[in-house]
Amino acid sequence: MFRRGAFLLSLLLPVAAAAQLLPPIGAPGLPMLGDVATGVTRELGNVTDVPRTAITLVRDRLDRITTLVRANRDTIALDDKGEPARAGEVLVDDPDDRLVADAVARGFVLIERGTIQGTGIGFARFASPAGQRLPAAIKAMRRIAGDRSVSADQLHFDSGSFMGAAEQPAKNAPAAASSLRLGMIDGGVAEPANTRARIARHGFARGAPGVSNHGTAVASLIIGSGQVRGAAAGATLWAADVYGSDPAGGNASAIAKALGWMSAERVPVVVISLVGPANPLLARVVQAVQARGTIIVAAVGNDGPAAPPSYPASYPGVIAVTGVDAKARALIEAGRALHVDYAAPGADMLAANAAGAAVTVRGTSFAAPLVAARIAHFHANADPAAINAAIDAADREASDLGKRGPDPRYGRGLLCGGCATPAK
Repeated sequence: MFRRGAFLLSLLLPVAAAAQLLPPIGAPGLPMLGDVATGVTRELGNVTDVPRTAITLVRDRLDRITTLVRANRDTIALDDKGEPARAGEVLVDDPDDRLVADAVARGFVLIERGTIQGTGIGFARFASPAGQRLPAAIKAMRRIAGDRSVSADQLHFDSGSFMGAAEQPAKNAPAAASSLRLGMIDGGVAEPANTRARIARHGFARGAPGVSNHGTAVASLIIGSGQVRGAAAGATLWAADVYGSDPAGGNASAIAKALGWMSAERVPVVVISLVGPANPLLARVVQAVQARGTIIVAAVGNDGPAAPPSYPASYPGVIAVTGVDAKARALIEAGRALHVDYAAPGADMLAANAAGAAVTVRGTSFAAPLVAARIAHFHANADPAAINAAIDAADREASDLGKRGPDPRYGRGLLCGGCATPAK
């Protein structure tokens, strides 16, 4: 049976166009995240054949891509690799005046041209020629751009689900202010109650910064001080909303701009609980931000082991995080990256929603902020010379899981194992 399952997975992998299983919560035209998560979780809880489960997750993800595109035909399309992206838009790295003129002469329309803050990396967004489908537009722009990178503005999706009924948050004492500094790139964050944390907000999408359940949940796991106690309560948080009210939010250019803002603000640790495909502009920005001393922590996603490698978790140097349940078992739906660095609690736990209530959550989205918070304790400033020492300190704190020593499933061990607020 295992050989048959492995064979089926080998057939599915080439067609598994990467989009995260779970779209932004309540985004216009999209299914509600909780409805989808309930169905997936119910099935995962009853199966014992891992290859079969992996196939189910791949199928669910591909179905989700189809639903997403059909519901938002004017704003979302598939690119040349089958990835969901902003419809009718092409990204180019470091364009010069001649490239822009050549592109306009061939029917492209310049939407935006600029430099990613804090990095010096130039980019341009072009609207495709009228009537030209996105894959054809990308091909045409590559002929114009020469050796410059050209891509669609691919979408990234969150990697967590809300599963339990809301509970009223306890009236705990607010956490004392701390010197810790972190950033998060996600949906919008609600103002936390009963906390002394400071939040700097910035929007990188239409209607942003707004408020979302997913972004608020991630923030609560970092700075919460009510019933959900954050792993860095009292810290200063930079919160970038890359979704707002845009159905095509969470795109690569928005995340790149958010990272540039974090780098310009000298934020030492940034968590991204989102996944999508590799993108050349975002890859360059990640590298530039890391070179300036910022550690990036990212979730591996919830599309299962048959999914393509997730990004930004798979970019070199990014800290890739998987999730475990209360018994330290790897989440069966956890996705994969080209490397895994740490595991952290990602199930049987509470986080805050946008209404301020504590709810049960599940997914690698909620493991990543716990790891980011722990690393922030060892990396107080955006200093590139201090990154290795911070990671060494995190390694010493990590508890080994699975096979002895580092392994592809749990990375170098469990971080922040006692940080989660247990679900009742």
